[in-house]
Amino acid sequence: MDTNNKLQTEEQSTNNENMGADNASCHHTIQPQYAEGKILGAVHSVESFGSVDGPGIRFIIFLNGCKMRCRYCHNPDTWKMKADVWKTADELLAQAIRFKSYWGKKGGITVSGGEALLQIDFLIDLFKKAKAMGIHTCLDTAAQPFTREEPFFKKFEELIQYTDLILFDLKHINNEEHKKLTGWGNTNIIDCANYLSEKNIPVWIRHVLVPTITDNDKYLYGLRDYLKTLNNVEKIEVLPYHALGVYKWEKLGIPYTLKDVDAPTAERVKNAKDILQTAVEKH
Repeated sequence: MDTNNKLQTEEQSTNNENMGADNASCHHTIQPQYAEGKILGAVHSVESFGSVDGPGIRFIIFLNGCKMRCRYCHNPDTWKMKADVWKTADELLAQAIRFKSYWGKKGGITVSGGEALLQIDFLIDLFKKAKAMGIHTCLDTAAQPFTREEPFFKKFEELIQYTDLILFDLKHINNEEHKKLTGWGNTNIIDCANYLSEKNIPVWIRHVLVPTITDNDKYLYGLRDYLKTLNNVEKIEVLPYHALGVYKWEKLGIPYTLKDVDAPTAERVKNAKDILQTAVEKH
């Protein structure tokens, strides 16, 4: 099926160019698109042999759309809901399954972004079908769209039934600093982490270490103390800040505000790992 051609005849009044984070600012998710009765995902790209986004070798699906404006984002080209290509869950799974022999016992699929939860209807369809095929499912999210309001919350409850692991990107533990870093507060994000702990959904915490912003012992100890309150954290990953995505900002004509920030030193990375690791030693 040529999904993109089908979509052109079936989409209603929504303009693909304007389905971005700004246009969706009043909504928790983005209005789904359909073709021949099947929900579509706005896909940015895929990676066949991912080795850093979850356990084992994984097929990574990057979705478009994100409301946050992280100052260090290395994929600003995924922010707007402008589909590089529209795909059904069936199309993506047929593509992924070709690499199953490389996954071993731990591999599977990971859906990232952008912010994948903005396409929660598509995620439910994708993960439900993946689980029916015996595929390990992993969601990489910063949880910005999370709310306990309906209809999002009921959909989220369904989604986690088909989710084996969540890579939870905690940008900053301090709410005000989180706003400075991403443009959004973290109250609902912390609420999402609490909910996942209540439901005992396995989580790997990811935290980008940025000199002068998150590389601060006060905030690192604060994050550690919070993570100690959760009972579902299996692993904590400290990701050193890098500026490898600056060229994308320049290409898009967006000012990059961290040009003068260097990568953290090996000593500071070790310091952050040593502090945060104590949060999982209780498990």
